[in-house]
Order: sequence, then C-alpha cells, then structure tokens
Amino acid sequence: MIRLDDVIRDRGSRYAVSGGPVQGRAGAEGFVAGLKREKRFAKATHNSWALLSATEGPLKNDDGESGAGAVILRMLEREGLADFVVVVTRWYGGVHLGGDRFAHVVACARALLDARRTGG
Repeated sequence: MIRLDDVIRDRGSRYAVSGGPVQGRAGAEGFVAGLKREKRFAKATHNSWALLSATEGPLKNDDGESGAGAVILRMLEREGLADFVVVVTRWYGGVHLGGDRFAHVVACARALLDARRTGG
C-alpha cells in the first residue's frame, strides 16, 4: 500500500491519497474499509476511489464527491494500470472549492501514481 498524507490543503479542506493492488469491487471496498479502520479516515467527508479491474472493467465510487471517481478512473485508464485502486480522501473544511476540487483530485492521484512509479 502507498499512502500520501496531507497532499493538499485549500481553504480548510485537506486531501490525502492511498492506493494498492486489489482484485475487483470487493477488493476495492475492502481496501477502503481498511483505511476506515483508522479513525481519521472514518471521519473523512469523502473517500472517493476508482479501479480499472481486469475482470470487472472500470469501477468507481464518488462517496458524495460528485465526479471524483470518474476523474481518478480516467487517470488509471491513461496509465493502463489495472487491478490497482486509488482512493482520494477529503476532509471538508467548510468552504466550497468549486472546480478546484477536481484539480485537487487530479493532483492527489498524480502524486500517488508518481510515487508508485518511483517506488515510494
């Protein structure tokens, strides 16, 4: 598992990103459940994720952050990365970020994919 904490802070919102190899929807949901065993992830406003499953195809869950799963999924498709879930976690800070939230999801997913490539 790769986890990058405190990747972005903007107007009170905080973002983290996690990822790792999984198999299908059950694996992705299990990965998120594992994150939520930590109190701070359980209290997060959103744990949006996507997975390009070799057996089930494209899978995503916005977890209330409309469109976030699709953004992550597009990045996984561009990378051609199958059976690896990416979870972008947001703790809402009280100020709506508008379209900036998509840029933050992209930046988080990119940071994780870069860390994966460099081993770390």
